[in-house]
Amino acid sequence: MATVTSVSITAIAQSSDRKFHTLLPLNFDAVRFRGVASYDSCSFRASSSSSRMVVHCMSSTTDVPPVSETKLNFLKAYKRPIPSIYNTVLQELIVQQHLMRYKRSYRYNPVFALGFVTVYDQLMDGYPSDEDRDAIFKAYIEALKEDPAQYRADAVKIEEWARAQSSSTLVDFGSREGEVEGYLKDIAERAGSTRSFSYSRFFAVGLFRLLELANATEPIVLEKLCAALNVNKKSVDRDLDVYRNLLSKLVQAKELLKEYVDREKKKIEERAEESKKANEAVKKFSVEYQSADR
Repeated sequence: MATVTSVSITAIAQSSDRKFHTLLPLNFDAVRFRGVASYDSCSFRASSSSSRMVVHCMSSTTDVPPVSETKLNFLKAYKRPIPSIYNTVLQELIVQQHLMRYKRSYRYNPVFALGFVTVYDQLMDGYPSDEDRDAIFKAYIEALKEDPAQYRADAVKIEEWARAQSSSTLVDFGSREGEVEGYLKDIAERAGSTRSFSYSRFFAVGLFRLLELANATEPIVLEKLCAALNVNKKSVDRDLDVYRNLLSKLVQAKELLKEYVDREKKKIEERAEESKKANEAVKKFSVEYQSADR
């Protein structure tokens, strides 16, 4: 039986990838059943030293990497230092996305991709180097064993589609044909069965981004879109509040960082100016001294 890593992080209730042991005074040899707590399967095995039974509950997925491996893959792919204001949030996001990525019900979809791309671009806005920003994105997505090019391409595709929509056509995707309409229909169908759809905050941000691009941010439109997609609007509202709060704090942090950088830059310029004046004074003194010596 494969080892399953246990992960704990703020704002995440629990991971399904856990190993659980307990003892029960039962007298049967081996039983397997499904649907216990959040585990995929459990088995009872008789202990050779007593009549008690050992219960093992764990995910049936045997190839799920631990969070530490995903983070290590990211660090191996991008080895340059990342300023703490960006890195702190990135590390939190990659842990959360790892847990989403390896849920049994997870399946990539373009709305999720749009949501992540939106969050990432907002987070990395103002990063010192565009080249590094793109390299970090690539390393991040590949660490999760997904395709960064697909994320970007699907985000662009669905953005272009949303810009051509109105509040009514956006909600009425089910009655029309098209590539993006097909994506949304598939999501709605799977979301109708909770076991085959994995909702996440990135998905919520993707939905709101669709509304922004269609100039249809009225609450009633979001309500209708959630209903059409079979998604819980309360969950979307809650996660959008978290997203807005994150952006607000990030803007404040970036402003403080800019003020700090400006102060340090000014200090360096002042020290350089003082050093220049001191060098000129020494040079002038040397010339005068040599003239007097003659």
